Amino acid sequence: MALGLDDIRVLFERHGSLAYSGEPVTQLEHALQSGALAEAEGASDELVAAAFLHDLGHLLNLQGETPTERGVDDLHQYFALPFLRPVLSDAVLEPIRLHVDAKRCLCAVDATYFGQLSADSVRSLQLQGGIFSEEEAQAFVQKPYAEDAMRLRRWDDRAKEKDRATPGIDHYLVVVERAMRAHATA
Repeated sequence: MALGLDDIRVLFERHGSLAYSGEPVTQLEHALQSGALAEAEGASDELVAAAFLHDLGHLLNLQGETPTERGVDDLHQYFALPFLRPVLSDAVLEPIRLHVDAKRCLCAVDATYFGQLSADSVRSLQLQGGIFSEEEAQAFVQKPYAEDAMRLRRWDDRAKEKDRATPGIDHYLVVVERAMRAHATA
């Protein structure tokens, strides 16, 4: 079953007010801030859509607040993909799929990156396999969409600011719709 725009809106309406894993934002605020950061850097519609939707798996696979505190990795980077694959291109889906491994890679290749992670991101990093080895990091950066995934990861890390002004959900659903139309006509 594919998720359409109305389905995505309903997921955010039902579950977007949930706290974002111990951060001072909700799931919806995190998604909006991620999309806004992507737009501010001139990202394509596909990458803005990926930034907005990257944690949709949390809303599809509800594990309660801050599952990492209970040792749970909800595999959110994979959970939404089967529902989005019929309607969105790899330019959207691959950065979503790779954004967790992008964190693992950035910890390996950027000496300052780990120190910027929130407490929950540090906990989840361990559950997600830990920091990549040099060889794993080199292999990761060779993957298609790895660069986009690392850009998305950095927006993800910064999208946790209480009361940050962003466009609303309708704005990002329009971006997602454009990405869906582009995929349908490709």
